[in-house]
Amino acid sequence: MTTSSPEASSAVFEQHVIDPEICIRCNTCEATCPIGAITHDDNNYVVDADKCNACMACIAPCPTGSIDNWRTMLRDKAYSLDEQLGWEELPEQQVIEAAAAQACAAANGSGDTGNASAPVVHTGTMAMSATVPPWSAATPYTQLFGPKAAQPVAMAKVVGNQRVTEAAAHGAEDNDTHHVVLDFGDTPMPLLEGQSIGIIAPGADGKGRPHQPRQYSIASARNGERPGYNNASITVKRVLQDHNGNAVRGVASNYVCDLQVGDTVQVVGPFGASFLMPNHPGSHIVMICTGTGSAPMRAMTEWRRREAKTGKFADSQLLLFFGARSKTELPYFGPLQKLPTSLITTHLALSRESNQPKRYVQDAMLEQAAALLPLLTNPNAYFYVCGLKAMEAGVLHALEHICTQNGLDWPNISAEMKAKGRLHLETY
Repeated sequence: MTTSSPEASSAVFEQHVIDPEICIRCNTCEATCPIGAITHDDNNYVVDADKCNACMACIAPCPTGSIDNWRTMLRDKAYSLDEQLGWEELPEQQVIEAAAAQACAAANGSGDTGNASAPVVHTGTMAMSATVPPWSAATPYTQLFGPKAAQPVAMAKVVGNQRVTEAAAHGAEDNDTHHVVLDFGDTPMPLLEGQSIGIIAPGADGKGRPHQPRQYSIASARNGERPGYNNASITVKRVLQDHNGNAVRGVASNYVCDLQVGDTVQVVGPFGASFLMPNHPGSHIVMICTGTGSAPMRAMTEWRRREAKTGKFADSQLLLFFGARSKTELPYFGPLQKLPTSLITTHLALSRESNQPKRYVQDAMLEQAAALLPLLTNPNAYFYVCGLKAMEAGVLHALEHICTQNGLDWPNISAEMKAKGRLHLETY
């Protein structure tokens, strides 16, 4: 219990904290925060009370709601980063003196949220990402299974596990990406294209704690990997290096890639309520991805392919910009070549093919500026970006360049796209 004197009440504030039991460590909050107030270690994502200005930019993009937690605190008793990084669950709200609580209420009533006077420096491109879905998106179900749901986990049976990249050039496991199909049996697991699920690897971490769930985008259409069945697919690449290039084996990714048909896995979710596809006739979709960021693009493409026979989307365009270092690293390269051009227009960008100049997705986009320009201002055109974080700046710069070269105001256009759920960024 906090027992500070009434004189300290002027330092009462609402401390922004993240629920470690619900957080799926997807990095969305850290990527979204415009002032770098969110950080993480191997255990938790946490908010720096000395930096957070309660701008709320991170709230809507969080797929689980774990980000939307607050504790009324005395400033000099605020939870430190080290304390938060060690949490296994959120601490209860402390009881503070009445005088302090009144001061807090008064401060909130005046719009004072502690350090709200701190300058807001917008440095993250994620601020451009829409937090609302297209108006015609289907209504998603979220968080049916999780630590604070009625049922913590759903059990799924592995019914398929296929490598979808060619043999590695640098080692047996290098560039090893798998298409894994999970069957949920009679357990309700309604999923939409653009949503994700979390998988919990068995065992414990180095500190003896159960592994945290890891998030994977759904790669199948809403009616299942096999239409009419309660199943779904995910795209998983083995993690063999950390972000600094140091050798490390990703616990969850290697666990999933090694699953055998007949194994069972623990699943939480679904997650995601904005990275959803439009469903009205005449709606166009521009998909930009690298690596396993192709998973939601495969899901959207497959749903449009299944709907093609109805003629509902006969006047809709489906454009794909797909980047990888080489064809051997490009998931689904074979099946992608078999899709009819009447369904989808594909532009590949390979940056490490021998005897060819480096080419990235933004290069392919600039080459197709004439096709993208009218879609940027078309209210029925929706842009989706998914893949490595490093691609995000280049993609947005390409869109900006296309606009400015044609006399269009990119800041206004991007703001309009965000407000209407037409520009979605999901990078990691």
